[in-house]
Amino acid sequence: MGLDDKLSNAAEDAKGKAKEAVGGATNDDELERQGKGDQAKSDLKDAGENIKDAFKH
Repeated sequence: MGLDDKLSNAAEDAKGKAKEAVGGATNDDELERQGKGDQAKSDLKDAGENIKDAFKH
């Protein structure tokens, strides 16, 4: 996994956590769901990159 991909995924995960926290604090269910979705997307991208890395070696 390239450093750019790691940084991008980490930023997306952080953005998702922030959305989830703000959504929870303001009782905005939609924003909270978006945050969880962003985190899930980041996790899937990380998993995909790890699989690609495993086949490269």
